[in-house]
Amino acid sequence: MGLTQIELSNRVALITMNHPPVNGLGYALRVSIIERIQEALQNDSIGAIIITGSEKAFSGGADIKEFGTVKALTEPHLQSVIRVIENSTKPIIAAIQGVCMGGGFELALGCHYRVALTSASLALPEIKLGLIPGAGGTQRLPRVIGVEKSLNFILSGDPLPAIAFKDSPLIDAFYESHLIHSAIQFAEQLIDEKKPLKKIRDIRIDYPNFESFLQFSRNTVKTVAAPYPAALKVIDAISAAITLPFEKGITKEREFFLDLMNTSVSRAMRYAFFAQRGTAKIADIPPDTPIREIKKVGIVGAGTMGGGIAMNFVNVGIPVILLETSQDKLDKGLSTIQTNYQNTVKKGKLTAEKMQARLNLIQLSLNYSDLQDVDLVIEAVFEEIGIKEIVFKQLDSVVKPGAILATNTSTLDVNTIANFTNRPQDVIGMHFFSPANVMQLLEVVRGDKTSNDVIATVMKLAQKIKKTPVVCRVCDGFIGNRMVEQYLRMAGFLLEQGATPWQIDKALEDFGMVMGPFRMSDLAGNDIGWAIRKRRAIEQPQLKYSKFADVICEAGRFGQKTGKGWYAYEKGNRKPLPDSELENMLIQFRADHGFKARKISNDEIVQFCIFALINEGVRILEEGISQRASDIDIVYLTGYGFPVYRGGPLKYADEIGLFQVIQVCNKFYQSTNDDFWKPAQLLLDCLAQTKSLTGS
Repeated sequence: MGLTQIELSNRVALITMNHPPVNGLGYALRVSIIERIQEALQNDSIGAIIITGSEKAFSGGADIKEFGTVKALTEPHLQSVIRVIENSTKPIIAAIQGVCMGGGFELALGCHYRVALTSASLALPEIKLGLIPGAGGTQRLPRVIGVEKSLNFILSGDPLPAIAFKDSPLIDAFYESHLIHSAIQFAEQLIDEKKPLKKIRDIRIDYPNFESFLQFSRNTVKTVAAPYPAALKVIDAISAAITLPFEKGITKEREFFLDLMNTSVSRAMRYAFFAQRGTAKIADIPPDTPIREIKKVGIVGAGTMGGGIAMNFVNVGIPVILLETSQDKLDKGLSTIQTNYQNTVKKGKLTAEKMQARLNLIQLSLNYSDLQDVDLVIEAVFEEIGIKEIVFKQLDSVVKPGAILATNTSTLDVNTIANFTNRPQDVIGMHFFSPANVMQLLEVVRGDKTSNDVIATVMKLAQKIKKTPVVCRVCDGFIGNRMVEQYLRMAGFLLEQGATPWQIDKALEDFGMVMGPFRMSDLAGNDIGWAIRKRRAIEQPQLKYSKFADVICEAGRFGQKTGKGWYAYEKGNRKPLPDSELENMLIQFRADHGFKARKISNDEIVQFCIFALINEGVRILEEGISQRASDIDIVYLTGYGFPVYRGGPLKYADEIGLFQVIQVCNKFYQSTNDDFWKPAQLLLDCLAQTKSLTGS
């Protein structure tokens, strides 16, 4: 079977796209569609044509692997395919089931009629790649569902069920099932009734006072989506649909699309799209590696982290045994889980019945013996190696052979933990990020002896619980926390030199970080970093930190949980407030330690902190802790609030140029005499070989 097949049913030709997994409209498929249409047009016995896809996907849209390549611009491009459809002398019907997205939706909009299953899903998600629809989506959609609905739909990029458009001319007929049979009957009726060839392009948009609405939309977009140029271009394209003849409007749309394709924002977002989907590929683990069955999960620790981890599993129907050392801790942990679910119910995102069904999957326990038949157990106890040793020795003696023993440690040595057991091949790191029931990232830490099937099982399980898994090898802090430690360390030095926490946070948030380093520390708890620094003083005495972070911890300023940290917090309010008391403490600290404050620019703050992430990230790649640069970037995009429109620290380094990164690192090395700032060797090697870090 080729990329398309054609079947004749009396007077109807059924053209089925067959390009798994989602019928991406690459060059070869575009050619094949036109060939099949021409074949049907030349058959005098055929009175109507149906175009359809698979049960899972009418079409997922353009093949974005072709973006930026010759094939993307080679005729027939998608607009040409749609033109052939529109100009057909026989009615062409799109029969839609599964997902119909992007270019696939634009293809359907070019058909004369559209029929769909009520379960079908429609989307124009180009905005999530820093683009706008480029094959008529911004020109045709306003003509059938209206200007306001089109603008909101395209700007969100999110899918909607086809049935949501039942009150518009978008879909001509809905069916609950048996789409193809129903579509053929629909086509036969068109032939019998000699229905006209409806072209969306011929519909006139009637929207009085559209200028006011579009200007309001521009003002809103400038506020909420300033770093994303595609958002304003969507408005410009819809304005063209209203004010220009169709052909001129579609030309404008194409110009906007091609201009956006060449922006750093779109390059970064397309890179992130592929990077996220690439994390599951592990070079040295064959795709056919056996998977262990996970029917029941045990979790040791019912605190905030343990409870959040438990929610991930019961959300997908996997029973959990939650173990703690006292009934009070179990009750508190279960109460937190219930509150989280109740909040979701209040928002209308979960029914009370489903909430109760999930809660029923949680079994509370005070006895390790209750874990004897679990398939996976995750330890989520206090971050102290002695406590981990006690837990893993207990698990080793109780849990059945073949079960996976996982640790949620964020910094400790997984190999050391594995060696507390007699089965290190079954031990792995599963580092969830807080809140574990919300955060997308899961660092999967493979120990030196972790078996391939354990890794493969955890990767598959991560996807089942809707996490983005990133594999890394063992080092202190793994990928994310190892890098963020340097980021925080540099931010601390900037305080000594004259910056305030709120200046540093604002500079980095203006750069695009979701949260600055000091707001982040207050949220996590400053005592956590304090404990790490105490451990570092023993293990790595050469590693220097600003002592001011210890000063505020000694004063009991642990962050939001104590009402004071780097900021002050009003009771019941998480909003950070600049604190004159903290600023006076900082001024006194500088005086006591001989630091002379100077004016520090926001640009220097960004370089000092972000380039620290880059340099440490490159070292992680160089050491083989991460198997690819894009995995490091995904850790930062999904776990640390790095702006997606910059693609991640290493993609950002490629965009600004490795020569520039090396120059700045050398400048900071000369000014600080801190060996950390010596450029990573891989940076120097890539520059010498004119290679990028990310291969993009």
